[in-house]
Amino acid sequence: MDSMQNHTILPHTAPMHVALTQSVQEKPVLLVVDDQASNIQELYEIFKDDYEVCMATTGADAIAFCERQKPDLILLDIVMPEMDGYAVCQQLKNNPLTKAVPLIFVTARNDPEEEARGFDEGAVDFIRKPFHSHVVRARIRTHLTMKKQSDFLRSLSLTDGLTGVANRRQFDIAVKAEWRRCMRVERPLGLIMIDVDFFKSYNDFYGHQAGDNCLHAIATAIKTNCNRSHDVIARYGGEEFVCILPDTPLEGARQKAQQLEKLVRELGIAHEKSSIARVVTVSLGVAVAIPHKDDSVDDLIACADRQLFLAKRSGRGKVESTQIRHT
Repeated sequence: MDSMQNHTILPHTAPMHVALTQSVQEKPVLLVVDDQASNIQELYEIFKDDYEVCMATTGADAIAFCERQKPDLILLDIVMPEMDGYAVCQQLKNNPLTKAVPLIFVTARNDPEEEARGFDEGAVDFIRKPFHSHVVRARIRTHLTMKKQSDFLRSLSLTDGLTGVANRRQFDIAVKAEWRRCMRVERPLGLIMIDVDFFKSYNDFYGHQAGDNCLHAIATAIKTNCNRSHDVIARYGGEEFVCILPDTPLEGARQKAQQLEKLVRELGIAHEKSSIARVVTVSLGVAVAIPHKDDSVDDLIACADRQLFLAKRSGRGKVESTQIRHT
């Protein structure tokens, strides 16, 4: 438990760190937020066999964890130094990326006003100390079942039906949230705009079903390559895609765009009506910025779109990139 003294967010023990990376898809992830080691230990013992149990010992660390690896459920102590549970809950519920994560307050008090405030802030339940393990397990199972159902319905509204990647609505939510996060931690945010070259000609010659298959193949290739947990790939509209690359400097974003251009070309999708190749190609525009309060995420999107225009104007099947510098 030494890691808690340094306010480090980790799975509860070193062996569990391996389990988390290997089986995150198999077991739901619980985040326990408490500044007291004994409380974390007690909850860990209750949940260790059924869930991946991670911890945070400060409110700030809990928020950072949730933005990087969204847990399936949060158990949050109300009384903590620096930032109490209510303040943590407010920030999580105001962030589009984390607002849907069910949050349960943990408290030793039986205070109706405290409970009412917690529900007003967005909590789904309260667990009181001392813990009754069978009751706690039952409540967690119930809330995770409801979350699974809610996630399924939400995914239908945020996923592009043709390609299976995020749709424009999900992109708008994600890019704004990442802009705010990168501004707070002063980290670069990269954006890649991708356009399928001569796609109208492809559709006209091969037919719309072939066009749909082409877009699906390209989206799958992009998603496979941009596979960090916090990367977002979305269909921007028509034959355009966009990649959100948090914590990525210009050189890294440019290299990723070059990989994607090569990857799509190597799919070998025949395109007899292309004037630059015998296969389907893409043009890519890259923009990177360290977000600043005087700038807007719309500036980053417009800049990436401008770079895409330059790539198309200079011959297509190319990458153009730039860094936005605040003045």
